Amino acid sequence: MAHDALPKSRSTETWRLDDSVVGPLIRAAHLGVRGSYRKGEFLYHQGQPDTHFYFMLNGRVRISVFQEDGSEFVLEVMGQWAVCGEGAAFDGSPRFSSAVALENTEVLAFDATDMTEAFREYPELAVALLRITAMKQRVLGIRAQCLASPKPEKRIAELLSRLADLYGISNGGATVIGVSLTHEQIAAMTGTSRVTVTRTLKRLRDDAIIEMKGKQLHILAPARLMHEI
Repeated sequence: MAHDALPKSRSTETWRLDDSVVGPLIRAAHLGVRGSYRKGEFLYHQGQPDTHFYFMLNGRVRISVFQEDGSEFVLEVMGQWAVCGEGAAFDGSPRFSSAVALENTEVLAFDATDMTEAFREYPELAVALLRITAMKQRVLGIRAQCLASPKPEKRIAELLSRLADLYGISNGGATVIGVSLTHEQIAAMTGTSRVTVTRTLKRLRDDAIIEMKGKQLHILAPARLMHEI
């Protein structure tokens, strides 16, 4: 967690990587192909095989899983310096999720079939991708544990806790998150309803665990967030 000046309101990314992780990808940029996607265009589709993975240069991409009934479960909203699509790119299986641009977006597309030689020349690139995979597995493990909970409030608390870890700024004992998510977006990411999100956030405010100041969420009692839901 950073400890700089208070953040300005950010857009709705829920995943980002620090410079130490993305450095090898930036240095290996010449191995990728630069591409642009307009708002609403898909980078890839669930169920289709594809050997490419994507390093986000700017813009935002929503990663979702679609159920048989057409309902959408949002996994993440990827922003600058995020990596997506690497799992299916390397294992050759059909993709388990879809990725759609939420705004005009630029990426570097890497072909996994070309990575063997690249890893020999840039071993730090292989290490970076392993670190990213490990981080995603940890996050997915935590989310799976919370999603298995019969209490939807637990899923909402987990999302807020993770956003605090990613974007939080320490300020006078509180943790300030400069990420602006609507109640509908939180519901889509936690498998809950908008009504449940509204009710849960109200309870957290009433219990003096969180506070909203403009578009900034202040977690007043981070240690209580996951334990009092």
